[in-house]
Amino acid sequence: MTNFDLEKIVDTSDEWITLRTGIKERRIAEEDIATSDLAYKAAVIALKEGGLSSDQIDYIIVATATPDMFFPSTACIVQDKLGAKNAGAFDLSAGCSGFIYSLVVGSQMIATGMYEHILVIGAETLSKFMDWTDRNTCVIFGDGAGAVLLGTVEEGKGLISSCMGSDGSGGDMLKLPAGGAKMPATTETLNKRLHYIKMEGREVFKYAVRYMSEAVENALEKCNLTSEDIDILIPHQANLRIIQSIGKRLKLKDDQIYINVDKYGNTSSASIIIALSELVDNGRLKENDIIAMTAFGAGYTWASAVLKW
Repeated sequence: MTNFDLEKIVDTSDEWITLRTGIKERRIAEEDIATSDLAYKAAVIALKEGGLSSDQIDYIIVATATPDMFFPSTACIVQDKLGAKNAGAFDLSAGCSGFIYSLVVGSQMIATGMYEHILVIGAETLSKFMDWTDRNTCVIFGDGAGAVLLGTVEEGKGLISSCMGSDGSGGDMLKLPAGGAKMPATTETLNKRLHYIKMEGREVFKYAVRYMSEAVENALEKCNLTSEDIDILIPHQANLRIIQSIGKRLKLKDDQIYINVDKYGNTSSASIIIALSELVDNGRLKENDIIAMTAFGAGYTWASAVLKW
């Protein structure tokens, strides 16, 4: 769905969207496609590229803010589709920070020595929860999924540092108000359009730049590195201006920052994995490259990770 497509259904323009977000287009899942469907497709590709069969997976973690339903978990639905008979499965909800949260959780499960292979998936169908009359939100989000396989690597490689945080006082700034236990679905909640994503964009922007930058700095400090050591930064693809502001705060050059928000919009927990997959496919990553990832999302939550490729 391009910005020109959106011009036909909401009071907006390509110029307005591009100037404020950097987004030119986004992908929208078909009506009969659920989050688990995208997650499954990403998982199949990851397993094939990783050379593993589904019965070799010990755990499946799906990071998502848009699960198929409250229960069963989307991860369990994916587990069944994959035929991953030996895998435990659960969802992790941390908004747009969900992938990095899941990456850290999965890596620690392996670090204990109890598990060998963890499948981490970030998947979203945010379009299902969009108010297509609200130009402040419907122009931003897109649908997508990505998956990574975690396993043991040689000392000093893989995930070498991380930072995670939260501030629940910012919860009202980005939320989906109705449908849960606090506000179950009623005729009133439907009429008030409370089953759609609500966001205070200016407030989210301000805190996103601060916390994503600080999270990277904290993670780098933990492993005795600085921003000068970063070969590539993969930020959560929420907004081009947010990404550019983070780059300035970290004193990074343009070629140190990977950006694809123009093609996909904000795909929440899927955005970083989609970017990582593109970097791999494009041959951009070299052995021993230092990769920094950072994200900020509903909660508020934020997270960063430093990897040695």
